Amino acid sequence: MIKVSETAKSKVIELMTDDGFDASTDYVRVGVKSGGCSGLSYDLKFDKEQQEEDKVFEDNGVKIIVDKKSFLYLIGTTLEYSGGLNGAGFVFNNPNANRTCGCGESFSL
Repeated sequence: MIKVSETAKSKVIELMTDDGFDASTDYVRVGVKSGGCSGLSYDLKFDKEQQEEDKVFEDNGVKIIVDKKSFLYLIGTTLEYSGGLNGAGFVFNNPNANRTCGCGESFSL
């Protein structure tokens, strides 16, 4: 399962609306891809369709889909949003990550 903080929920709904998506019916697609300074990086985008092998979660009113491969890396992750001095953006608090980079956008297991 992937959890969504209150601040992330507010920002997701705002951005989905700005991009022409409906947060009540559309999804946030979260995934993992090769790359970044620690080996793996997070991928987040909006999607209107669920694929056959996707895992579907809903937390805090946000519908999340994760592809089967990425799911193993993301179990227990919390999606948060930070608007701090180091730059605004989504932050993945992933208990499975053994090492993360300074920017928090990539990790390794």
